[in-house]
Amino acid sequence: MKLAAFEAQGRARWDRFALLLAALERGDRADAAELAPLYRHVCHDLSLARERQISGALVAELNELALSGHRLLYQARTGQWRSIGAFLARDFPRAVRREWRLVAVLHALFYGLALGLAVLAWQHPDLIYSFVDPANVSEIEEMYDPAGPVAGDARGAEDDATMFGFYIWNNISIAFRTFASGLAFGVGTLVSVIFNALYFGLIASHLAKVGSAEPFFTFVVAHGAFELTAILLSGVAGMRLGLSVLAPGARSRVAAMREAALASLPIIAGAALMLLAAAGIEAFWSPRQLAPYVKYAVGAALWLLVALWLALAGRAHGD
Repeated sequence: MKLAAFEAQGRARWDRFALLLAALERGDRADAAELAPLYRHVCHDLSLARERQISGALVAELNELALSGHRLLYQARTGQWRSIGAFLARDFPRAVRREWRLVAVLHALFYGLALGLAVLAWQHPDLIYSFVDPANVSEIEEMYDPAGPVAGDARGAEDDATMFGFYIWNNISIAFRTFASGLAFGVGTLVSVIFNALYFGLIASHLAKVGSAEPFFTFVVAHGAFELTAILLSGVAGMRLGLSVLAPGARSRVAAMREAALASLPIIAGAALMLLAAAGIEAFWSPRQLAPYVKYAVGAALWLLVALWLALAGRAHGD
């Protein structure tokens, strides 16, 4: 391909890219969405110019454009990661602390009910069958059998990746139901929290009773710090929505709900990131066959980390 023909095909694109780079350098981000596709085109043109040895001057020009584009894209991506880091280190824990009353109520409800039902189920082993189908109970017993798959390392990397996707879907679906059901004046969220507490307490007690306490608790202790906390925080956001509908004050219910949704948005976003972390731990760490004291130590460290993070992070910026 001759230089004139090659330039005729790409000159408008290269000039547009150069103008866009200059605008972004000045801080004008109005057309920032064009940067990535134009950058890919320029890189392709640079590759062709080098391969076909069209012109040393043109290769140098395109190379300079590509380097400038790469620098801006890298800075944008770094900025996005920094924004996420700042959100997790400051905005999310501060939003959680602003709702400390609801956080305390839902945690007390969940863990108090789960513990109470666990004690009751220990004293009355058949109680579980009043709430959980016998076939499901048998399936759970098999899953956490000390000689079963949860105690082994048979799962490969491909299976871990598959389960990671499943856990993300499962965790987010539970959290979303807990949040969205709050629109029913908060009653739906309470029902969801109570149901999950009932299920967790009954299953934990039953498995301990049949001799599967160690496989169960060593499996759930690490990811539970993020998963259970995130689900309860989703409940906090759901309750805030429900209370805004139930008692809007001087505002209309729609305005009160909109305000509550905006205030709850950091909690929902943070809970989603916690569920992503929980899914990663559950898929890649929880099934590993390690000494129980190692699993419990890591689990305890993660519970402490979550508690300190939500209680203390961001306080240097005011609360």
